[in-house]
Order: sequence, then structure tokens, then C-alpha cells
Amino acid sequence: MVLQFDRVTLGYFGVSILREVSFSLRRGEICCLLGGNGSGKSTLLRSLVGAIKPSAGAINLAGKPLGSWSVRERSALVGWVPQSHHTPFAFSVLDMVMMGSTAGQGIFSSPGKKQRDQARSALAGLGIGRLEPRLWPTLSGGEQQLVLIARALVQQPQLMLLDEPAASLDFGHQIALLEQIQQLKKSGMTLLIATHHPMHASAVADRVAFVSPATGVTIGSPATMLTSESLATLYQVQAEDIRRHLNLSSQLQEKDHAD
Repeated sequence: MVLQFDRVTLGYFGVSILREVSFSLRRGEICCLLGGNGSGKSTLLRSLVGAIKPSAGAINLAGKPLGSWSVRERSALVGWVPQSHHTPFAFSVLDMVMMGSTAGQGIFSSPGKKQRDQARSALAGLGIGRLEPRLWPTLSGGEQQLVLIARALVQQPQLMLLDEPAASLDFGHQIALLEQIQQLKKSGMTLLIATHHPMHASAVADRVAFVSPATGVTIGSPATMLTSESLATLYQVQAEDIRRHLNLSSQLQEKDHAD
């Protein structure tokens, strides 16, 4: 297993948000986390980069306890794309992306032509090669998010963590992102993705996990989890509202096929 949670409890300042979390992910598997705002999706992801330590239970990464990996080793194994990133330095986009290629290396290592080519390839794959010379502070929120994704891609980790990767993206870049995620799966990468888009989960996920402070983490196949009734319970809305939204999406797809 690439990742395993065994009865893990997570929280802040002595207050538990998620309790008794247990699930595992295999190599090349995509799992999408769905849940309302403040449900604990980001908390779960942040536990894997060492930002939050479990108050109970165990997390195993690549067959070893998470805490047994050094920071450098973990950085090489786990790619992390947060919802936002602030830096006081005006790095160019190309330099920001190349930083991903030095994950797990010494502090005095510097990228070369190979790393530069990898960075440019990642930018091109996401359709943002034009941003290469731009400075980080001049980018929009959506552009910054895509650059962070490109930086994680050149890292080539075993496990990729994406926290609301499509939150600031326009429709075209959402499509490019989903296609990139599918390519990463084919390469054998494991992905754990927090999202507010059930349709995105339906498009790419092998498994879907509902995250809720009340019920913890419930995991299953997209077919069993992404029903109007279960989504209505998760988001505390009416099942009819879910069905109407899903029917609208289906009608749009059918119209596209007809055209």
C-alpha cells in the first residue's frame, strides 16, 4: 500500500475534528475527498505533510510509519498542492516550478537543463507555458494554482495531494487538469484529491471518500457514493436539488454529443 490510515484521530488544540479514520490507497489509485466546508478534508491532507500530528492511530506511507521518514525523504515521496501559497519573493514562474525538482535534495543543489526542460513540459501540459517568464506576485489566483500543480508534477512523487485544485480555475483549465490527473494515474502515481465537484470525482476517481466530523470518513466506489441521496445527506440539501443539478449536467453532455 502507498498510504494507510489506521484508526487515526486528527484535530487542533486538543479538539478532535476527525476520529477513527481508516482507509488505504494502492499505487495508481485516485481517491477524491468530498465534504462540506470545515469538514476536515484539508486537515486530513495536511496530516500527510507533517503539518498536523495524529492524536491517536497510525499513518503509514510506502509501508513505513509516516513519522519514520525524514522531512527530506517525505518531500520526495509526497507532492503537496495547497489551496494557496504566499511567498515574499518575486520568483519567476519557471523558477517556482523548478523548485519542485529539488524536493528531497540538499539545500545547496541547483536545477540544470534537465530540470528546466521538465518544468517547461509541466507548464505546457497544463496549458500555461506562456506564463514562464511572469513573476509570481503578478499572477491571478487561478494561475498561481496551476503553477503550484506544475511544481508538484516535476517532483514526480509516489503520492500527490491536491487541496481543491480546481477552486480558482476556469472551465477550460479544469478540463486540462482532469486530463492531467488521468495521465498521472496511468503513470502509476497515487492521488488524494479534496474537491467540491462531485462531477470531477465521477470523471477521475477510483474511490470516493465522504468526510464529515459527525461520521468520519466513509469510502466506496463512485457508483455507490455519488448518488443523489448520499450527496444530499453529505451537503445537507434536498435530494431533488441534487438530481436537478445532475440532470442539467447530463443534458449538457448529451447536447454536446448531439452537436
